[in-house]
Amino acid sequence: MTSTSRPIRLLILGLGNLLCGDDGLGAAAIVRLKARYEIPDGVSVLDGGTLGLALLPYLEDAEKAILVDAIRTDDPPGSHVRLDGDDIGPAVASRLSPHQVGVADLLDAARWRGRLPDVLVLLGLVPKTLELGLHRSPRVEAQVPELIRRIVEEARGLGFTLTLRRDDEALAAPGSLDIARALGL
Repeated sequence: MTSTSRPIRLLILGLGNLLCGDDGLGAAAIVRLKARYEIPDGVSVLDGGTLGLALLPYLEDAEKAILVDAIRTDDPPGSHVRLDGDDIGPAVASRLSPHQVGVADLLDAARWRGRLPDVLVLLGLVPKTLELGLHRSPRVEAQVPELIRRIVEEARGLGFTLTLRRDDEALAAPGSLDIARALGL
């Protein structure tokens, strides 16, 4: 299938397990992104959690994809990581994560079927902990807003403009209640 016949022009896919500390940052970033930004036509923003191969139809239908996840590197926790193209497969195959096999299998299956998106980018943060727990470490949590900004910039670089919702300005005001943060997302 050629990229012109793919129904999803850009897929932004959050990955990770909300029950495993910093591993849930991809899903948390997606929840916040969807709450704070208008998503243009042709862009699909999904929380893929730990669904692995169940996400194959979405990835195969995407012309371009931005994956958002915790990425283990030698950098300090909370460091931003950007990988693209052929660098993504080895990164998801070699890092320790409760869902690593699912992501590696997802990318391999799409590649074997000749349906990997034309552009593939992985944005994320280096986790401090992947242990069982509902909260992200302070260093990682502090970087989630910057990660969201980077997702928006990456999408813009690919030709898609995500616009900040007008009502989000009130949520961002000092002292205001941020529902996502209150829920630990």
